[in-house]
Amino acid sequence: MKRRAFLLNAAALSTGGVGCAVSEAPPGRVVVPFWSKNGGRNRATLTSLVDRFNRSQKDVWVQAVFQGAYFEGLAKLRTALAAGAAPPLSHVVGEVVPYLFEAGVLEPLDDYPGARSLPLHPALGQAGSFRGGAERPLVVLPFNRSTPIAYVNRRLFESQSDEPDTWEGLTQVARSLTTPKRFGFGCPIDWWYWAALVGQAGGAIVEPDGRVSLGDDAGVRALGFWQRLVANGLMKQPPGRDYNAWEQLSQDFLAGRVAMIWSSTAFVRYLEETADFPVLALPLPRGVRGSVPTGGTHFVLLKSAPKELKQAAWRFVRFLLEPEAAAFWSSETGYLPVTTESAQGLEKGGFYAKHPNYRVALDQLSVAEPWPWSKNLFRIQREVVQPRLEAAVLEKLEPSRALSEARSMASENQL
Repeated sequence: MKRRAFLLNAAALSTGGVGCAVSEAPPGRVVVPFWSKNGGRNRATLTSLVDRFNRSQKDVWVQAVFQGAYFEGLAKLRTALAAGAAPPLSHVVGEVVPYLFEAGVLEPLDDYPGARSLPLHPALGQAGSFRGGAERPLVVLPFNRSTPIAYVNRRLFESQSDEPDTWEGLTQVARSLTTPKRFGFGCPIDWWYWAALVGQAGGAIVEPDGRVSLGDDAGVRALGFWQRLVANGLMKQPPGRDYNAWEQLSQDFLAGRVAMIWSSTAFVRYLEETADFPVLALPLPRGVRGSVPTGGTHFVLLKSAPKELKQAAWRFVRFLLEPEAAAFWSSETGYLPVTTESAQGLEKGGFYAKHPNYRVALDQLSVAEPWPWSKNLFRIQREVVQPRLEAAVLEKLEPSRALSEARSMASENQL
């Protein structure tokens, strides 16, 4: 036990523990390291909830340890798992959940008190987030959940007669908002947004029989849509990768270099507070149908952690899923309220009437698509698809060729 505690502390320090919300626990508390991936304003909100939990009882002391953005934090978690020094509690992006489950590192939650009776939003828990998620042991609970939405400079948008609720409508609005000094539209070249377009075009990334289709023709149409917008000068050629590209796009929007962007609902609060113009949030447009993926992270308990720490971590998870805490987290960040009770509380309290931009993603869950339960989904995303999306848009690789290469690579490597 002492050796494992040493490894856990060493892992935290060597993977980004410095500068995190770590404070000395009062004597007699069970100390629970919680590896988080929330930065900026959202980290401050999480810290306030951790402090509230720590003051609410005298048995458990949670220490939130910032481990970088989602993908950086995931790499550190995998390293800690390999070293036998995983924390009792973390949160991970949805696409990696099947991989971690099949690796046998996630703690089954079915026997934890109240786990199966939590009033989760149907689209945000394990059952709704993954095809076949209800048939498997419960291993995740929702935390930072989101969908992509559109943000528009309301002052510029007032001249538009219609919302961009179709691909054609988006193109028309982007054209009307484009000037020599401003692009009408911007979107990171990122798997998440491409998955939204594939669904809107009527396709799926992985077919029900497990075949990695990457949408077939729908995937090609989705990628071609991006290419045309860039080629016609309506969409800013996106810079950077991963969340660096997301942040740069936010800065372009705030600086007036782009009039309309696609980003995560997680940035509602940040954009509203930072912009010197009114911000309007809108749902994504339809193709042949409405479709968005869900995103963000799920809570996980790590099986290798000591039982006492996992049970203590469970108390904190339950606290964050209580209506008041879940509603506070959503209202202070823009992430979705993950329980029906927290959403109802925000509605009844008048929050959505006063802040309608926060309601957009919640309403959009009516067309949310579950992810396939595929242990290789994360590798398909990072190693196969993402580089080819970038090559198609930034280097003008023909979409059918890019996705054909990706399908072949997935098949040859049994991804």
